[in-house]
Amino acid sequence: MRLVLLGAPGSGKGTQAARLKDYLHVPHISTGDLLRAEVAAGTPLGLQAKEVMARGDLVSDEILLGMLEDRFSRDDTKAGFILDGYPRNLAQAAALDALLAKLGQKFDAAVQLEVDNEQIIDRLAGRAQAEGRADDSPESVRHRLNVYDQQTAPVIKFYRDHGQLTIVDGVGTLDEVFHRILAAIGQAQTTA
Repeated sequence: MRLVLLGAPGSGKGTQAARLKDYLHVPHISTGDLLRAEVAAGTPLGLQAKEVMARGDLVSDEILLGMLEDRFSRDDTKAGFILDGYPRNLAQAAALDALLAKLGQKFDAAVQLEVDNEQIIDRLAGRAQAEGRADDSPESVRHRLNVYDQQTAPVIKFYRDHGQLTIVDGVGTLDEVFHRILAAIGQAQTTA
């Protein structure tokens, strides 16, 4: 199963990806984690990324795509993966589609966790308080949600137009949301 998890910051993507990873026995690939690992390992792409980040610039789609191509070529992704944090824009969605076609890997679904913005602000305010995170202030969260909405709307349309988008209600208990995702991707849960 090859999945892309979409959802605004605070929608529960990371939490659900960890659960799906264990259930589906495929790796959870976060582009942020992948980027940090490549930089730490000193790979050629990691060194390129480190240089870009040292200038304060965003890592290019080309570098990220190279890292994903390398990651998808590893044995643990043969049965699939759960991708979190990518694609964030239309160019990345098209590039991911082309990469998977090049690698002969079938893409299964994009799952969008839908949570009302005010609920996300409340969730992240609780996280900010518990973890002391300044980036989760209500003002910061509203800005991040606006950026997400602007950048991701074309990605959602891309997957909808390709018949690969499933929208899942991201509000409820962790188990409720997890079971909705499994139902949406056609995976019957056999354990409680």
